[in-house]
Amino acid sequence: MAQFRTERDSMGALKVPSEALWGASTQRAIENFQISGQVMPRPFIRSLGLIKGACAAANGALGLLDEARAAAIINAAEQVQQGVFDQHFPVDVFQTGSGTSSNMNANEVIANVASSGALKVHPNDHANMGQSSNDVIPSALHLSAGLEARERLLPSLDRLARTISGRARELKEVIKTGRTHLMDAMPLSLGQEMDAWTAQAQDCSGRLSQTLNARLNKLALGGTAVGTGVNTHPDMAGRACRWISEKTGWAVEPANNRFAALAGQETMVELSGQLKVLAVTVMKIANDLRWMNSGPLGGLGEIELPALQPGSSIMPGKVNPVACESVMQAAAQVIGNDTAITVGAQAGNFQLNVMLPMIARNALESILILSNACAALADKAIAGFTVNPQRLQAVLERNPILVTALNPIIGYDKAAAIAKQAYAEGRPIIEVAAEQTSLSKKELAKLLNPAALTRNDNSSK
Repeated sequence: MAQFRTERDSMGALKVPSEALWGASTQRAIENFQISGQVMPRPFIRSLGLIKGACAAANGALGLLDEARAAAIINAAEQVQQGVFDQHFPVDVFQTGSGTSSNMNANEVIANVASSGALKVHPNDHANMGQSSNDVIPSALHLSAGLEARERLLPSLDRLARTISGRARELKEVIKTGRTHLMDAMPLSLGQEMDAWTAQAQDCSGRLSQTLNARLNKLALGGTAVGTGVNTHPDMAGRACRWISEKTGWAVEPANNRFAALAGQETMVELSGQLKVLAVTVMKIANDLRWMNSGPLGGLGEIELPALQPGSSIMPGKVNPVACESVMQAAAQVIGNDTAITVGAQAGNFQLNVMLPMIARNALESILILSNACAALADKAIAGFTVNPQRLQAVLERNPILVTALNPIIGYDKAAAIAKQAYAEGRPIIEVAAEQTSLSKKELAKLLNPAALTRNDNSSK
């Protein structure tokens, strides 16, 4: 068998590997864009398959595409969705900014798979009927990011929130020293500290859901080349979106203004911003856990994270908070991706953005690694850490900031003097306060009870 076959396009003939399902347009892209060795992500290829199948179904129902070709394209597109032909999508991420090469890659693969015997399917005339790269690629961008967020990220984020919330309920009676500026502050319960993490995670979920269901679900389909919808039936996009909605369970619809959907990528910037918010949140939680775990002798030593692996190639017995460090690095990458997406969205010159593949690649990577990071933080750090109650109690008893509870009775200046003395002498605040005020130890014990101070129910006592 020959190693190559000859394919032709509007620019002429060129050789294509004989076993390849792609054609001349894809081959030119392979030769022109040897930049990163990274191909478009699997969720993006899935979305291209969904869109091609949806458009074929719509065009068939509208009588624009004969029944046999429509059915063949839908079947081939279904296999593209499922990843059957992923090895035939070799185009580099850093390609033509409209993603035309990836759109034609899908058209050529689907046309080749759909063609059989006397049935000939043309990549442009049939697989791409009523479409342009300029509306297909922005649509695939929204669709892939939305489906990944719905199917992967939001469940993982919910898992993180539920894990934190469960541990917070378990540890609601454990009282510890609070810290502001990394310095000792008023006490709170470990449950209260973790409830804050739960709220932060839930807020991230709410923000993401709002973006998904208010703007990301609007597709550019039907805009074709510049937004006018040239060469497409006015009903095709609506029918295609309904087909996609039925297949995926996510209600998508044509964008209200197709010109804006082609020219701007503000919704992807918004989504990326929400991903960055989540990155900041998991970074904060991971860092808090690292600080609380620090030691075991020279640090805070409040908790002990699960021991996952030896921590040093030279120091025997050392165990590090590796799950937290992994999550922090993932979060840093998401923040970097957000910057690239922001820069990419600025490249909306006149009627088209020309950094769409890069935006897709970065957004989908951010969703993937955040999904995995949330799960890792939940399962490998939060679910299994143990508490060191003796350490918490010892620090709490000597916390001079407890004197804050005496402010309404003895005044700020007197309280400050007591705190300084207690700290300087390394003595419990209750002992110094008993010497420096007329309050009895019984009264002081009641006023300075750390558990009561976490409930804010001692103001009149």
